[in-house]
Order: sequence, then structure tokens, then C-alpha cells
Amino acid sequence: LFFPYFQSSAQKKDTQTLHNTMKVVLSLSLIASASAFTAPSLPRGAFQVSTPTFGVPTQLQAAKQEPHGGTLVDLIVKSDEEKEAAIAAATIELQATPRQLCDVELIMNGGFSPITGFMDEATYNSVVQDMALPDGTIFGLPVVFDTDDEDLQPGTTVLLKDGDRPIATVEFTDKFIPDKAVECLKCYGTATIEHPGALMVATERGKYYMGGKVTGLNLPIRDFVCRTPAEVRESLPDDKDVVAFQCRNPVHRAHYELFTRALDDPLVEDGVVLVHPTCGPTQADDIPGDVRYKTYE
Repeated sequence: LFFPYFQSSAQKKDTQTLHNTMKVVLSLSLIASASAFTAPSLPRGAFQVSTPTFGVPTQLQAAKQEPHGGTLVDLIVKSDEEKEAAIAAATIELQATPRQLCDVELIMNGGFSPITGFMDEATYNSVVQDMALPDGTIFGLPVVFDTDDEDLQPGTTVLLKDGDRPIATVEFTDKFIPDKAVECLKCYGTATIEHPGALMVATERGKYYMGGKVTGLNLPIRDFVCRTPAEVRESLPDDKDVVAFQCRNPVHRAHYELFTRALDDPLVEDGVVLVHPTCGPTQADDIPGDVRYKTYE
């Protein structure tokens, strides 16, 4: 996904600037949401990197970089007493869908920093229309709680569960009917269901979207380890360059050559590679996340 941009840019940039730009883009994938880093004025998926804005780092030192939006969110309560109080405040229990489970996990562990809950209508509209939060922070896709439940209303606190495991509570603040055609057109460039994102919005998401504050209780238990952003940062060395590779596909030889040969770049000094696979709900005919994870192992 990166190379079409870099190849066209190479006609205008010298090699050193090009490599530094690539290092910045790759390192950013560690610390932000799944949303694309794109400017509101550009089509989604088109990267715009300003070297004067980010600077030309001599050390990537990803563990010290500022989180997207300025704050690394952590909404997970730490004590049993806090968990019990949060659960007691909930009046309804709901089983989270697979997508809701992924979203709420990334909200509460800081993967979707700086947001602290499911987006309300104003935030949703801002992200759909401008690809940014109301304060101007870039955010590529809306993160919403969807439902078909007519009785679920703002002011309600629900307990989201994964089987018997309590995951989080959500204090709902509003409920609205989205214009899904506009959402798909703005977010994916098309409203036709031939696009998997548009198909998901049209056929999997409920009629209503709801915004609400999230309180994290427990991380989901998965077949593979999912580190929090804070844990990833803690594992990175402070005195080495970090080359980050993020991919949703099963890793193959070209991927391997890409991120290992990056260490030989003269601008990477005593570097390490962070391999960052993403696993979650995908298209029906795609390779399951647990299988993709095993290819990285």
C-alpha cells in the first residue's frame, strides 16, 4: 500500500528524504487507531506526509513518540472493587458481536486513542464528512455501537459480555439513525455492496448507532496474544531505530524480505523490526485471523 505513493514521490524527492518519510509513516502505525493517516482534503487511503511537520528523525524511538491525539488512553479499571461497582451500575447485559468486541477492546486499551467511547452523532458526522474528530484530530473511520433494539435508549448503562466474561460497560449518551449510503460513499468511495466495507455497513450493522462512554473491565480472551499499546511501547528499546511492519494478510516471503532488508538501510542504525499483524473480522472468504496469526509465529 505504501509503494505507489513512494514511487511517484521519488521523482520529486531525493533518496534520503524518501527513506526518512517512509520511516515516519511506518512508525506511526504503532501508536494510532486502525484509521488511515490521511488529511481531510485527500481521498481516503492517500497518504500525505509532511517532512517539515514531523521532522527528519535520527532515531525513531517509537516508545517515546507522542500518541495520536496527544494521550494514550487506558480505560481499564484496575481493582476488583472498581469492576464490581461498574458492573453494578449496568442495568442491561448484552452479548457483544465480534466487531463490537474488537472495537470496545481497542477503545478501552488505547488502540483507538484519543477517543474514550463509541462516537456520538456529532463525532460520527465529523469523521464521516471530514475524516477528523470535532477538535480536528485526524480519524479515518467512525467507531460506533450499532443496534436494532428499539428499547435501548440514551441514559442506559449496559454491560457488554463475551460469553460469560464481562468486558466493558457503556453509558449511552445518544441514539441516531445514520445515513449509511453517505457513510459508505465518504468512507469507502462507493455505496455499492460489491465493496466489502459497504456490504458490512449495509448488512451487518444495526439500524441505529449509539454513542457512549466506555469503562473497561477485562480484555477478551483470544487464541493469540493481543498486546495493548502500552505493552508494545514498553517492549520497544529506547535507544534503537524501530522499523514497524503492519499487515492484515498472512505473511509471505516478499513481506519478510521487505521488513528485514529495511534494517540494512543506511539510515537505520542498530535497528529492530516490530511485526504488527492485525486480526479481526474479515470478509467471509478471507483467511481467518487465527490462521493469519500462526503464519507470523
